[in-house]
Amino acid sequence: MSHDQPVFILVRPQMGENIGAAARAMLNFGLDRMRLVAPRDGWPNPRAVAMASGAAGRVLDRAGVFADVPAAIGDCDFVFATTARSRELTKPIYTPESAMDHARALIGQGARVGVLFGPERTGLENDDVSRANAIITVPVNPEFPSLNLAQAVLLTGYEWIRPQAAQPAIDPGLAGADIASRLEVEKLGDHFEQRLEAAGFFFPPAKAPNMKLNLRNMWSRMPFTRADVQTLHGMLRQITRNHRP
Repeated sequence: MSHDQPVFILVRPQMGENIGAAARAMLNFGLDRMRLVAPRDGWPNPRAVAMASGAAGRVLDRAGVFADVPAAIGDCDFVFATTARSRELTKPIYTPESAMDHARALIGQGARVGVLFGPERTGLENDDVSRANAIITVPVNPEFPSLNLAQAVLLTGYEWIRPQAAQPAIDPGLAGADIASRLEVEKLGDHFEQRLEAAGFFFPPAKAPNMKLNLRNMWSRMPFTRADVQTLHGMLRQITRNHRP
């Protein structure tokens, strides 16, 4: 087992398609250590391979198969159990985010970390959860707390990779577009003022300064690209041209 990432352990998974979908979710976030505990339909499973689709097949190729949970977690130093149900077991409860933070800290110290995911219909049994050090619970709608297997894997995998990706919450690049400079936006504002002034928009004169201030403030809030600015200049020129006496 690799020490640089947690191992995801699917306990008694029922459908090959869900195992394949879980493999895809794992590889989306750079995880490729999967273990299977007593898969219902045996192993290997062609439906899992079909759902894994391409590169994620390597996750299935490396997956270990175990008869029971104790065997699957035997070399782990710390184990999380994912469950949405309340149980009469006293254990620390983590969100996926805090759990993966803790997993990173443990792995940084050389520990082996495992995460248990239960079967699709029933989730983990109390006997499974009792063998874990802590519980992961997703804060979902209490009236419908059920997540399917691949969703649970996806959420946990995302929280594992998220701090490492170090992406801004909002992409200021607007998908690679060339952003307009403040000078270009300022000149666009000048152009609008000129055209609006000529059209008699700033009336009465006493209110004109505040109206212009509000317009400048509006331009500053908008994330213009250079293409946006050029388009608006062209629109103003065309409108003026078509309305000349």
